[in-house]
Amino acid sequence: MNRPPVVVVLGHVDHGKTTLLDYIRKSDVANKEAGNITQKIGGYETEVPIKGYQTNRITFIDTPGHEAFSALRLRGANVADIAILLVDATASVQPQTIESISHILQAKIPYVVAANKIDMPSAQIDRIKKDLAKHNVLTEGFGGSIPIVPISAKTGQGVNDLLEAILYLASESNLTFEEDAKIEAYVIETHHEKAGLAVACIIKNGTMKVADTIYAGDKEAKIRSLISDRGISLQKVLPSAPFVVFGFKEMPLVGVKITEQPVTNEAEAVSPADQKEGFDDFFEADDTKKLRVIIRADSQGSLEAILPPLLKNGNIEVVLSSVGEVAKSDIFLARISKAIIIGFNTHISKPIEKLASEEKVIIKTYNIIYNLFEELEEVSTLLKEKESREKSLKGEAKIQAVFTIENNRIAGVKVNKGRIDIKDKIELYRGGQLKAETQVTSIKQRAKAVKEVKKDQEAGLLFEPELDIQAGDVIKSYSI
Repeated sequence: MNRPPVVVVLGHVDHGKTTLLDYIRKSDVANKEAGNITQKIGGYETEVPIKGYQTNRITFIDTPGHEAFSALRLRGANVADIAILLVDATASVQPQTIESISHILQAKIPYVVAANKIDMPSAQIDRIKKDLAKHNVLTEGFGGSIPIVPISAKTGQGVNDLLEAILYLASESNLTFEEDAKIEAYVIETHHEKAGLAVACIIKNGTMKVADTIYAGDKEAKIRSLISDRGISLQKVLPSAPFVVFGFKEMPLVGVKITEQPVTNEAEAVSPADQKEGFDDFFEADDTKKLRVIIRADSQGSLEAILPPLLKNGNIEVVLSSVGEVAKSDIFLARISKAIIIGFNTHISKPIEKLASEEKVIIKTYNIIYNLFEELEEVSTLLKEKESREKSLKGEAKIQAVFTIENNRIAGVKVNKGRIDIKDKIELYRGGQLKAETQVTSIKQRAKAVKEVKKDQEAGLLFEPELDIQAGDVIKSYSI
């Protein structure tokens, strides 16, 4: 069955996000009767006067900005199907616009640009298109396919065109759900009410009913009541409706997925990354093809000096570059995109240091530009070496047992990728870390000497020089 799209609005502060959402909410006559409940639950569904699409309903998530959007995504809450990038047509692209672009691109969801305040004499749509192009957002009519819709959130001009653009993107995405599927829902807001803990959710698949037992992480609830965004008591909810659940005895975390079975470890519910102490650990722990960086500098001049060399380096990807101190949203974006934060002549506050530590995000700071370039160049070299090794990789095997024959330590292995030949160079890995290098001097299968061992085959290997090998170690083979 088709379901309405779930939409988030992102953009620079004061560019009109709240005004737009208020206009859409108030234009829905039925929603006027709902009082302030839509303000409390962080989302609302509206019916739009547009026909010819799979649905004429849209659900908006009313988050306070890209920081909250990323905080949701940080815990795996892939709630939004479509984003609106709101840009003030009188001010064009601003710092938080650029940050919003990065967050939308990392979310990998379709989006539409809304050029707001076109009722103002100083509005310039062409300027927005040019400025967005500088950040690789190529709009329709300007070399790309991203829809751009001129609107006035104040007067309502163009808002229906924006809503139709959303319905078009939704139809292209073919959003569907199965009523009998396992529950896929996410917590988007929590607050206390006289009736108990109110947990606002959006459901993406399946059905939730009164009296069901559900779990948000390790927090259990037997559903006492379900309240719609219009304040109506429901017996069941279907995707993509926003609603409130009553029945939790403990408050769950915002962003946690709601399931039919408990997640006993709360940390598992928020999908933490492994601890990374430095660049070397970062590369060994991640299947990294490029070093992703988020750059915060003290001035635009500093950025203009830093960016050109980095953008020319094929092994470095700049996820976001901006002037100012490292913010919470940078930590969330770094965590999601597996990036490292680079601060140049910027102060890192204690709360940001604490958050970075909690979220296992690396922050590197520099005061001298040459030191920054030298260290990143070293990283780039490491990446090139790693990429070169991956290209020449012939095979991979796991050591299943270690035994000694005539004072020689033999590795009993099973090949799980490619093949291993006599005289191959070998790298030994333990716990994902490179421990040593050696060479294969003998391969035997059932006491018979062979020249190679292939995928899914077992064999005994002799190395020279001899290594301190253990069961569970992984070996990778390369041609010399």
